[in-house]
Amino acid sequence: MRVPRLATIAIGVCGLAAAMVSTSPTASGPVRSPVSVSSVSASGRALADVAVRPGVQHAGRVQASPPTTADCEKAYKVACYEPAQIQRAYDLPSLYASGVTGRGTTIVIVDSFGSPTIRNDLKVFDQTFGLPAPPKFTIIQPAGKVPAYDPNNSDMVGWAGEITLDVEYAHVIAPGANILLVETPVSETEGVHGFPQIVKAEEHVIRHHLGDVISQSFSATEQTFPNRAAVQALRGAYQLAALNHVTVLAASGDSGAADVKLDESTYYPFPVTSWPDSDPLVTGVGGTRLRLGPKGHRLRPDTVWNDTFSRATQRTFTGSAQPSPLAAGGGRSVFFARPAYQDGVKPVAGPRRGVPDISMSASCSGAVVMYQSFRGQPAGWYPTCGTSEATPEFAGIIALAGQLAGHPLGPINPLLYQLAAHHASGLVDVRRGGNSVVFGQGGRRHTVTGFRARPGYDLASGVGTISAPAFVAQLVAAAKAAARARAAAH
Repeated sequence: MRVPRLATIAIGVCGLAAAMVSTSPTASGPVRSPVSVSSVSASGRALADVAVRPGVQHAGRVQASPPTTADCEKAYKVACYEPAQIQRAYDLPSLYASGVTGRGTTIVIVDSFGSPTIRNDLKVFDQTFGLPAPPKFTIIQPAGKVPAYDPNNSDMVGWAGEITLDVEYAHVIAPGANILLVETPVSETEGVHGFPQIVKAEEHVIRHHLGDVISQSFSATEQTFPNRAAVQALRGAYQLAALNHVTVLAASGDSGAADVKLDESTYYPFPVTSWPDSDPLVTGVGGTRLRLGPKGHRLRPDTVWNDTFSRATQRTFTGSAQPSPLAAGGGRSVFFARPAYQDGVKPVAGPRRGVPDISMSASCSGAVVMYQSFRGQPAGWYPTCGTSEATPEFAGIIALAGQLAGHPLGPINPLLYQLAAHHASGLVDVRRGGNSVVFGQGGRRHTVTGFRARPGYDLASGVGTISAPAFVAQLVAAAKAAARARAAAH
């Protein structure tokens, strides 16, 4: 995905007041908006200029009514899926029937800027597909007032699309969960975007116990940071989240094994990965391709998302039929050593932290249907995709598990690898596909050789994808067993 992508207490926000926008319940071309980011430490010293990208991949045409799978196949030569199909694909209706909808939990969605129409867009989306409104939909700006929306600012338009996808598909998976949208200010005139502002906003959420799971659909290529110390100075929110039992997710990216340099357009010619999904305290969410029937049943097993060589998909989502990186991110971190929870997958991860950890639907050739009406693009329904889809979907899964457990789960990576080691039935192995990509650059055709799916853990799909009823129950059981073990140890 091309992602907007974050407890050393170097950057703190103790006492920061949230700017509450509202606490009341809710009743055309590809969007790719890179933003240069200058990260600043607590002392004010510049740490790094990094490219932070909203990760939504957006079809170039809009429709006045929600397209069916057949409509998309006819108009775009790619499939697209409505909420009921996605819910069925992950076997969610049986959970809903038992009362597990995410009730009593809060999904925190962190994005820059905001969308001036997000409340209306979610309302239209819900009414169209027969979804209930979330019990509470709150918007806050704890890191400072967000500038007024400007439809001529492509960055604001891109982030508005990201927010729309994040909110709508977190809600699709966990329709009973509260949604807290956390908006952060980005000033184009100053030329800085705020990983520090994101850290402040997330620390505010954690310190005030406002949410159970944080969904981040943004990333920066690790190599765009000058060194590990620059990343370490921005990890405060994740360390604080771990101490307060908050789960943190981040998307693994939409450029396969490649990713962009600081100029936001030139790709590294060798495998790279991104942060914060590479952070050991964060669950990196990768992408799969679903092939679904009209009612959502799987026609084939999931594969790793890779649309690099699909002419129809490239034409629809990039405007060109030429190959370019359009695939699930994954690989080995250059900043973080292999954490203990990945020791069981050492032959694959090697000595480094491997990502992703788990995968959900992200493919552009099996896109989801999204509604938006903000100015800057035509209002209507768009096929949309990327690991910015997968990440809020998995946040919804964590909300379901949080309801069943009766409390937040906190960091889940040790639990995921424990379940994988025991071949838990809730994990669905992904054994086909890979994230190698091809692109033209400097007058030459480049291939970045990535990673193939294989039985068990791999650097293209993580531990695989899920069947929600079994996965939710097994994740909760593993969390309770881990809590008992910690209590006994003390």
